[in-house]
Amino acid sequence: MRTALKPNFIAAALIVFGVCCLSAMRLFPAPAPFPSTAARGECRAVPSRILGHSVPYCVILPPGYGEDANRRYPVLYYLHGLGDNEQMFVRSGAFNLIEELWDRHELGDFVIVSPAGYASFFMNSHDASLRYDDFFRQEFMPWIENRYRIAARRESRGIGGISMGGYGALRMAFLHPQFFGSVSVHRAALMERLPAVSVNNSPEGGRLRILGNVFGSPPDRLFWDRNNPLAIARTAELAGMKIYFDCGSEDDYGFEAGAQALHNLLVSRRIAHEFHLYPGGHNWSYFAGHLPDSLRFHSAAFRLSHTRLSHGEQIPR
Repeated sequence: MRTALKPNFIAAALIVFGVCCLSAMRLFPAPAPFPSTAARGECRAVPSRILGHSVPYCVILPPGYGEDANRRYPVLYYLHGLGDNEQMFVRSGAFNLIEELWDRHELGDFVIVSPAGYASFFMNSHDASLRYDDFFRQEFMPWIENRYRIAARRESRGIGGISMGGYGALRMAFLHPQFFGSVSVHRAALMERLPAVSVNNSPEGGRLRILGNVFGSPPDRLFWDRNNPLAIARTAELAGMKIYFDCGSEDDYGFEAGAQALHNLLVSRRIAHEFHLYPGGHNWSYFAGHLPDSLRFHSAAFRLSHTRLSHGEQIPR
């Protein structure tokens, strides 16, 4: 069932990120059942003192997770786009795609976790009313890595995202590189500059209404610059981090320009990364078509970490 939303909010959300699944806007949707297969999953909630309420999440466990109680697994935290929620892989059918990759032995074994991020951009808001970054690092990650058998070290921990979640994943990885050994994003909501102030009924006005919930109203330019992944990447300590990002060359909202700007910046800093500009727009079919690439990317990063550990190399936690 679709959730009724005010037309101006729908328009604003579509203007910014082209979200196709508006039914996901409910705050605490009822968990959908996972298929009964070798890979399995569950949807639960993490209590949060920082946010003042529980935060739902869904986790996908690799085949064989229940067979060896002593084995610990890498983890990929995956951040959804605006208008979606923690069930992004369940509702879209991406669970089946991931399962097929495991069945074909194209992925190593790792845990995938998707938390509800609401419209937070996965960061602390300008007015500190929503401290999502603090929640994620101080409460969510420790809770997940204690509940599940996670190899809690940097090189065994990845973060990925799509659209708004792509912005959040890059920001989180670049700002806190001590936590993540790999990051991947698809059609991330990268903007080189704030949208110009404009009348409320214009596309720019729609962008500002959405951004205002997080970045201030009107958006605070200094706050924007401190949190923009493109700005953070200029000075972030990214040595050793595995970085993947792609975008459609016909992205509906021009995010390919931000992706190209990030590529140019990383090249200028001589930071190794993988970047692709593929044909396509800002839609779910683009994401589904390229999700296997980023999952294989993280799988390879986790495999390299395991190889280094097997040879006795010390890897920081």
